[in-house]
Amino acid sequence: MTTARYYYGTGRRKSAVARVRLYPGTGEIVVNDKPMDEYFTRDRDRLAVAAPLQQTETVGKFSVIVKVAGGGVTGQSEAVRHGMARALLHADENLRSTLRRAGYLTRDPREKERKKPGLKRARKAPQYTKR
Repeated sequence: MTTARYYYGTGRRKSAVARVRLYPGTGEIVVNDKPMDEYFTRDRDRLAVAAPLQQTETVGKFSVIVKVAGGGVTGQSEAVRHGMARALLHADENLRSTLRRAGYLTRDPREKERKKPGLKRARKAPQYTKR
């Protein structure tokens, strides 16, 4: 399967990075050498991964191989969605408006804010005591 021509896209979300390859094929999605349903157990994450293909109506046209690292499960699924949208763009430039309208081409810039000294988290302060 790796000998055929493929389309590549890199997706990022929080600290997760996904490397996505689209091959002309049957529609199977493999994430880190596991089937997507086995890797992403929550329906929300599975829907996020498959969303670009469904939005562009290319569900059975591509087989997808993904390597994803870093972050948590939701960050990884959204990184895969971003990478898949970018790879679809390489495959067919005419899909740009559809993917842009759905918001899949925009990299979500939100990152975890750093913890400040004297605070419990980034903004949560210890309880104030008057006496």
